[in-house]
Amino acid sequence: MPNQTSHQGICVLGSTGTIGVNTLDVIKRHADKYKVIALTANHADEKLFQQCVEFNPVFAVLVNADAAQKLSTKLKNSNLDTQVLCGVDALEKVVALDEVDQVMAAIVGAAGLLPTLAAARAGKRILLANKEALVMSGDLFIKEVEKYNAELLPIDSEHNAIFQCMPSHYKSGLENAGVNKILLTASGGPFRSRSIDSLRAVTPEEAVAHPNWVMGKKISVDSATMMNKGLEVIEACWLFNTQPSMIQVVLHSQSIIHSMVSYTDGSVLAQMGNPDMRTPIAHAMAWPQRMPAGVEPLDIFKVAKLEFEKPDFKRFPCLAMAYESLELGGTATTILNAANEIAVDAFLNKQLSFTNIAKVIEKTLENTKIIAADNLQIILQADSDARQISNDYVKKLEFQQ
Repeated sequence: MPNQTSHQGICVLGSTGTIGVNTLDVIKRHADKYKVIALTANHADEKLFQQCVEFNPVFAVLVNADAAQKLSTKLKNSNLDTQVLCGVDALEKVVALDEVDQVMAAIVGAAGLLPTLAAARAGKRILLANKEALVMSGDLFIKEVEKYNAELLPIDSEHNAIFQCMPSHYKSGLENAGVNKILLTASGGPFRSRSIDSLRAVTPEEAVAHPNWVMGKKISVDSATMMNKGLEVIEACWLFNTQPSMIQVVLHSQSIIHSMVSYTDGSVLAQMGNPDMRTPIAHAMAWPQRMPAGVEPLDIFKVAKLEFEKPDFKRFPCLAMAYESLELGGTATTILNAANEIAVDAFLNKQLSFTNIAKVIEKTLENTKIIAADNLQIILQADSDARQISNDYVKKLEFQQ
């Protein structure tokens, strides 16, 4: 049931991460329109406590039990009446509350799938920053959105840009809507021009230092390998009801054009702006209206020139594997995502070299059975199996290093 007050109730899944923090910044600028109903995090109790002090949510959820107990004590000592809940089930509970109109789905990785699905089944407006939900369960997820009349609005800057450039009737099929191709831009990350031979020596500290965007560690590494762009290709296929052949990745290191849509009449529409996640967040929150996001307007004269390149699949094998997984279908993209999460975590913990991230994913895809992704149980089992196989390869490669 929609909130009948003048305020839109919002639940932020992953409120202590980069997207969550930016979402709260936008909310703070429009306190007359939005009310925070629930904030959630994994274990960052101190940061979540500070957010509770500022935004006074009805509920705060921490997945980690010890962190939840610490938060509860801090809130009681501060005479705040926010109710603390604990565990994965609590995430699914708060997204479905009657007071919640919009759910910012910003939990990184596979952990965001179940609560985001719960938001779809509760018929909410989903602000989707968790691309893995569609990568793992695209067909199932889209069907649930349609079945329960939920709204799905993309938050990734590229998909939000595509959405802004699309005709209103794109869901009937891109060719019917006169679309020739989606041009999905990519910064190329910090190693776009570094010699391929030197990539094996890349450190986690180098990989997380993105030249344009402020992002979490996992997403920053994905940007460096361009797996992030591969996952976005998969996400775009589901969001815009199209095939991988309709999506061209374009390297654009300046991150000024966030993506483009090419039409059959020769037109190309581009969405431009400074690289700031508050723009797509504010766009989705207010859609179909517009509202200030606190972002500096783009100075086109300062930009002066725009540069583009084709991606090198030898330099970025993860991007190639994402396209291949889409063609394989079924649980292949679920396996791809699981293997990537395990490999990136191992790299960040210095158990795996940078170039071995792709090797772990490749071996996992080769050695995990790919079947039709007919239901959630099959998807979750494929995810679990792929993680086990990936962990085994990480240990083998760690031993060889």
